[in-house]
Amino acid sequence: MKITGIETFLVPPRWLFLKVSTDEGIAGWGEPVVEGRAAAVRAAVHEMADLLIGQDPLRIEDHWQVLRRGGFYRGGPVLSSALAGFDQALWDIAGRYRGAPVHELLGGPVRDQVRVYSWVGGDRPSGIAQAVTAQVERGFTAVKMNGCGPMRAVDTPAEAQAVLERAREARAVLGPDRDLAIDFHGRVSPAMARRLLPMLEEVQPIFVEEPILGETQGNAWASVVQCSSVPIATGERLYSRWEFKPVLDAGVAVLQPDPSHAGGISELRRIAALAEIYGASLAPHCPLGPISLASALQVAFATPNFLIQEQSLRMHYNVGTEYTDYLTDPSPFDFADGYAARPLGPGLGIEIDEEQVRRADRQGHDWHSPVWRHADGSFAEW
Repeated sequence: MKITGIETFLVPPRWLFLKVSTDEGIAGWGEPVVEGRAAAVRAAVHEMADLLIGQDPLRIEDHWQVLRRGGFYRGGPVLSSALAGFDQALWDIAGRYRGAPVHELLGGPVRDQVRVYSWVGGDRPSGIAQAVTAQVERGFTAVKMNGCGPMRAVDTPAEAQAVLERAREARAVLGPDRDLAIDFHGRVSPAMARRLLPMLEEVQPIFVEEPILGETQGNAWASVVQCSSVPIATGERLYSRWEFKPVLDAGVAVLQPDPSHAGGISELRRIAALAEIYGASLAPHCPLGPISLASALQVAFATPNFLIQEQSLRMHYNVGTEYTDYLTDPSPFDFADGYAARPLGPGLGIEIDEEQVRRADRQGHDWHSPVWRHADGSFAEW
């Protein structure tokens, strides 16, 4: 079997899909995208394509090594995301060729169902109680909310209290038997994080995500981890096991590599194994489309130290389009009581509606991250 074709599709609301075709009629799908930089990743995919055309798609690890290391310059969000899309597609082909879901090729399932969570509140969190209630009524047992909007390096007691009050609103609806995750999106300085995290102990989050930026150096991560009992999560803007090691050394409890950013299924497995050495858990980042989510779930079913899975159904970014719109059969994502059932279909376990994808690509998108500013006009982290 040889790879004969590589196509990309820019589809709303903000995704990029990849199709890898073979001479035996088996095709695999990937989702290589950086939100807001889809065109750059698309160019990287097509630059890498010559390394795969004519090759055996089943040599997944060899292709991963060549795509990662074959250029003198490597890593970073764009190249790692292009690699991730290829890796997902190659695993999809391998599973279809062998008539098995990817998690069986990874060693078989270690659980029968995977817990998922849903988003509430938007980028500038509001209407928390009503939004959490809606998700509970849909059967979810865990939700995640942004903890704040723009925040200054050292903000006022009123802003800190507002963060706590929003978290209290969510906890009041969830009660003690459901979980709350709080995402600070890297908007908070280490000093402000050390103020906020002890305050949030009373709502007992399952984790607080990106209280500071992933690339923060020195002892900042350790100081944030040590300032409270709240489990700390990070990783959506880290792209390899080498980048995850420093935050593990600092004591981060939950790693969140993205299957579309951090080198795909192959690298997520290695990051999970690295986390296991530290007693840390895996909770893959995934506010993206169906291929990325399917890839994350395949890893989750085969990973002992998996914790919980993000997914983007009804997320505030998905205006007019849901990830189920690109599937011929959305049933693999029919979550029951906050859990995903084990996918039994071959490869990634989903069937892409190629006709719909091609129609959507003709429309395309030009999504970019918002640019926020503080009241004094200076740049604010989004």
